[in-house]
Amino acid sequence: MGISHCAILGAQPLVNLVSVCDSSSLIIDAFKKYSKYECFSDYKKMIDTMGLDALVVASPTKFHGEMVSYALAKNIHVFCEKPFSLDPKEGKALAQKAKLLNLVNQVGYHNRFIGTFNELKKLLSANVIGELYHFSGESYGPVVLKEKGGTWRSERSEGGGCLYDYASHTIDLIHFLLGNTDKVSGTQLKYIFSKDVEDAVYSTLIVESGLSGQLSVNWSDETYRKMSTQISVFGKKGKIVADATEIKIFLKDENLSFGLSKGWTIKDVTSLTQNVNFYLRGEEYSSQIDYFIESINSKNLNNKSSFESASQTDEVIKLLLNDNTSSK
Repeated sequence: MGISHCAILGAQPLVNLVSVCDSSSLIIDAFKKYSKYECFSDYKKMIDTMGLDALVVASPTKFHGEMVSYALAKNIHVFCEKPFSLDPKEGKALAQKAKLLNLVNQVGYHNRFIGTFNELKKLLSANVIGELYHFSGESYGPVVLKEKGGTWRSERSEGGGCLYDYASHTIDLIHFLLGNTDKVSGTQLKYIFSKDVEDAVYSTLIVESGLSGQLSVNWSDETYRKMSTQISVFGKKGKIVADATEIKIFLKDENLSFGLSKGWTIKDVTSLTQNVNFYLRGEEYSSQIDYFIESINSKNLNNKSSFESASQTDEVIKLLLNDNTSSK
């Protein structure tokens, strides 16, 4: 993700990308050879010497806290990759620190910038499917598919496992669309191939409105080519299902305000996505960086994907770990 962010920032017309930092000599040697950026292997030295306005942190999760804290202390706006922190208390402290310093802060939950999910949020806000009675949030993908086949993400102290790497996306999206989680119950963490971390997560979530729903996440599902996230919301007047490619709306009666017919209406993401300066991996990745830069220029501190909202996602992960009733 660090290299992806670097490419996006390099094409951002309002940004002067001046330096990069990585512990890998292979990556730094490549940047030295093919770019004009100042290259560092020590992030503190880079921050101390380059006079930065903003910083993107895309390190393994266990380093997020110290790097973000150091940057904030130097009065630097920070975009940090997800998950925000392995310790919710640390995340909340960093959110408070950024707020006190009036610094723009954002976490890379890119689903908040996908057109289909934003359309779902708009429809829910307008009560298009009436009183809600259930939801489901699902994410599946092929990360760990064999014994001893993990990466730093599958080390509890490094990346945090499926909960932090995959389920965090789904939980954060549920919070964005339906409100923060108050309670969890019946949590099952499944160890399929990994030994130190879970490969799948199943639980019931109850959000602040009292609405309950199901969380189902599995990063050991080889039937998917890449991560796939879907949210389904059920109401008395209909149902909405959204993923990164389309949104499907079923209504018992037509809704003229939104131009929705009785029965099914399907919209694809291309009709709901705003233009971006540079396309890489998906419009949402550029869109979130554009939003971060625009927030700095406009001094918008009410960020769409703030440290505060990300720390709330980390808090739910802690609840799920504590609620887990399964055994390895």
